[in-house]
Amino acid sequence: TVRLFNGKNLDDWTAFFIGGGTDPSEAFFVEDGILKSKGMPIGYIRTKKKFTSYHLAVEWRFDAEKGGGNSGVLMRIISEDKVWPRCIEAQLHSRNAGDIWNIEDFPMDTDKSRQSGRRTKKAAPSNENPLGEWNRYDITLDGGYLELKVNDLIQNVATGCEVVAGPIGLQSEGVWIEVRKIELRPIIGHE
Repeated sequence: TVRLFNGKNLDDWTAFFIGGGTDPSEAFFVEDGILKSKGMPIGYIRTKKKFTSYHLAVEWRFDAEKGGGNSGVLMRIISEDKVWPRCIEAQLHSRNAGDIWNIEDFPMDTDKSRQSGRRTKKAAPSNENPLGEWNRYDITLDGGYLELKVNDLIQNVATGCEVVAGPIGLQSEGVWIEVRKIELRPIIGHE
């Protein structure tokens, strides 16, 4: 298991924000072992390393007093840094976790009956915990197969995803969000 977030700092991450900023601390900071995003400026942090096939566990919550909002986990980022880069997004928008967003025509196939433009809506009603409580994403990206599981429920799948190494990112998208775990297990033989 690779701890992408070490609970102390963002030394293994870089960033890109509207305006061209590349310092993660413009929007993200670590406090009491938790990664926190102020949501501004708009942009993302991303790993310095690239990954292809893996199981990724992300635990997140929105602040009950500050309210829900938008964010996302970006995978296989393969274009230059910009808002938003060519990649697959596992949606973190409150009550929409489990949606897939296809950014810049990233090659993949999803359930056409749930597609709306670049978005493929989750299969079941939202199963996120109330604001302020922790949620868990279990994301499997194995070769061309993607599976998004939210709090132990499979909410979405995609096939035919382009198989390419790319960083993993976390969006800063206008709202306070907290993350306490970002852990990756490479899929042996496809890593």
